[in-house]
Amino acid sequence: MNNPKEQISIAGENSLIIYFGQQPDERTIQKISFINTQLHEKLGNFIIDSVPSYISILVTWDNLIIDYMNFKKKIVQCLKNISLEKSVIKKDLFKVPVYYSNSTGPDLEDLAHRKHISTKELIEIHQNREYLVYAIGFAPGFAYLGNVDEKIAAPRKSTPRLQIPAGSVGIADQQTAIYPSSSPGGWNIIGRCPLEVFKTGKGSDFRFSVADRVRFFSIDRDKYLSLGGRL
Repeated sequence: MNNPKEQISIAGENSLIIYFGQQPDERTIQKISFINTQLHEKLGNFIIDSVPSYISILVTWDNLIIDYMNFKKKIVQCLKNISLEKSVIKKDLFKVPVYYSNSTGPDLEDLAHRKHISTKELIEIHQNREYLVYAIGFAPGFAYLGNVDEKIAAPRKSTPRLQIPAGSVGIADQQTAIYPSSSPGGWNIIGRCPLEVFKTGKGSDFRFSVADRVRFFSIDRDKYLSLGGRL
């Protein structure tokens, strides 16, 4: 692979960042996910951790084994030898149930009002799209999904809430996300998923990775409660 858009920069004592262009899109994030897997397969003995997201991969290596210059040379050589022919293979599609309501989505009505649409229209727009996982961050298992339709896109709240329940589904700018655990946050909350999004070890209903795809679907109150949801 020989792409002039790729740049490698030092990011710490034993970390570097590989950049892939300047704008995140589906093709770029698929390539990043594929290359991240390949790096672990080919250079796994040197790599401690890696974080793929949006337009880059942050790689942390074991500097007791290899120094920066030699590790960078291996990265460059590895990138040249990676074939991207299979990188467009679609990853997992997760179908996520959401109970959209005033009790589980405290910003649902307000956001609909601000966007000059009904709550029903907002829900339909939100669930009528397949989202791509662009990054995992903020909290363990917190997946940044995009892109939200401009008709319902909205900035983060000026005053974040001190506590947002686990499973809450929110919108911030052109991204949507599910809070994997109870935490502070400033996203516009429009509903809640009754299932576990992230759990240390095994056992979670959903465990997202970069380049996975997500689609939401609406459920009613009874179904939400039967799946373990709390009000």
